[in-house]
Amino acid sequence: MRREELGDLTAFQAVAEQRSFTRAAAKIGTSQSALSHTVRRLEERLGVRLLTRTTRSVVPTEAGERLLRTLAPALDGIEAELAALGDLRERPAGTIRITTGEHAAQAILWPALERLLPMYPDIKVEVAVDQRLTDIVAERYDAGIRLGEQVAKDMIAVRIGPELRMAVVGSPDYVARRPPPKTPRDLADHACINLRLPTAGGLYAWEFRKGRRELRVRVDGPLVFNRIDLILSAAAKGFGLACLPDDCLAAHLADGRLVRVLADWCPPFPGYHLYYPSRRQPTPAFALLVEALRYRAGSRLSG
Repeated sequence: MRREELGDLTAFQAVAEQRSFTRAAAKIGTSQSALSHTVRRLEERLGVRLLTRTTRSVVPTEAGERLLRTLAPALDGIEAELAALGDLRERPAGTIRITTGEHAAQAILWPALERLLPMYPDIKVEVAVDQRLTDIVAERYDAGIRLGEQVAKDMIAVRIGPELRMAVVGSPDYVARRPPPKTPRDLADHACINLRLPTAGGLYAWEFRKGRRELRVRVDGPLVFNRIDLILSAAAKGFGLACLPDDCLAAHLADGRLVRVLADWCPPFPGYHLYYPSRRQPTPAFALLVEALRYRAGSRLSG
């Protein structure tokens, strides 16, 4: 159906229900002559008369009544859906799909959702935890969360966390058994717990920087995991050294279950950002989520 045909059907419905060209023209905001021309054009295209016109009244013919019975529910449904879309613009509602890594989901996204959702019961959030650098446009996500350095330049990026640091840690028992590494190259003499990346199934190369020197070190050891919590548990039980985000380790470092090594080789780097396409028209629900996640200096990590 062409766009002008939908307009013709709407015009016919108005006249048939109002039983008057004058009243129908006033209702839909057009002239009586233009409305009469529109209905006549529709009748000519269909090849049947839809309205019986007298000097006193306008009455649908049998064909007109049949068309009206079919047309009215359909157009009313379209009108109701358009009204619902307008309502969606005005109130925080609808589903938001986000892709994020495991660490950001636990440290930043979930604490924000835990505060936000009870206040806005019409908002639904679908979280996909995935370490891949997902194409959020192709896979129909509303937004993604990744480290600032991983966000594409054509995206709007909103900082949602402070700077991060990686930390190389081991249990006190492990460090007592082997001399702690002085430089990243010393890791070749240590048992290290590897992280398996989802992209091409490779192992994460531990990254270090000191001044202008940058190193990426491939480590080896008895264990490989694709989950941070398992790496943390294995390191705390003395199976080897681990390289993990600093904030994951706070409790373990504070109570002495883990100790830090190579601290001078682990400077801070840009933290997590929420990103989404620049052409996106944010809904009230999405705008609320952005503000709930937006990082403000001095706030909590999840703030």
